[in-house]
Amino acid sequence: MRLPCVARSFRWFVLSAIILTGCATTPATDPATNAALDTILRGEHRAPEQRARDIYRHPKETLEFFGIRQDMTVVEVWPGAGWYTEILAPLLKERGQLYSALLDPAAGEYARSTVETYKEKLRMRPDLYGKVIMTTLAAPPAKNEIAPAGSADLVLTFRNLHNWMMFGWERDALAAMHAALKPGGVLGVVAHRGDPKLPQDPKAASGYVNEDVAIRMIEAAGFQLVGRSEINANPKDTKAYEKGVWTLPPGFADGDAERYKQIGESDRFTLKFVKKAS
Repeated sequence: MRLPCVARSFRWFVLSAIILTGCATTPATDPATNAALDTILRGEHRAPEQRARDIYRHPKETLEFFGIRQDMTVVEVWPGAGWYTEILAPLLKERGQLYSALLDPAAGEYARSTVETYKEKLRMRPDLYGKVIMTTLAAPPAKNEIAPAGSADLVLTFRNLHNWMMFGWERDALAAMHAALKPGGVLGVVAHRGDPKLPQDPKAASGYVNEDVAIRMIEAAGFQLVGRSEINANPKDTKAYEKGVWTLPPGFADGDAERYKQIGESDRFTLKFVKKAS
């Protein structure tokens, strides 16, 4: 049966939306990058306790979801002790570039110690980390250039949204990421997922961020959501802990390690955004 014009137009609109959504959420990782990730994840440079966290953090699947390739310019924002740097730096050292946007060491003793530990890690293995360029993401009114403007193909941040909300400068942090990305570049975000039945604490003091709140916040900064994944979901996480997400591994904030090992690391959302063309 021949469809009326309006119906045909609607059909093609729906089909186009499905196709576009599929393209946006399909990993673009090539076979060579895929194989390189396998080799790096088995690498001797990764300590056994770091590899043990792969079952919670799913690094290969997460990076593939974000579409990483070996020839990209990538920014890792607030890499902490460098868990993901151990994967990203070797992956990008030949054909790509990794920028690590660090804490501001002037912010306090914790920040200073974290940055020094990270830098020492890189100094110990110049064969793996010698090409990493270190920058800083500092509190406003600092003018943060975490990478040259419009240079990055991919910006990644893992479990950091709650920190910026706690400090009250999430807009500034997202603006720095937006500035670093090329138009159409990808922002990959992994964060501790809050209970959607509870209102969001604006300061995210528990470490948990409601997924819908995160999406609105990031889209307001000039990004468009193009993919969601349950790669890092953990339905065992009740999110109802007196000491917040740090109760779970690896923090064990209340001291009952055996109990919380049975739950594992936190339930996390994994979101893929693109920088909208101006």
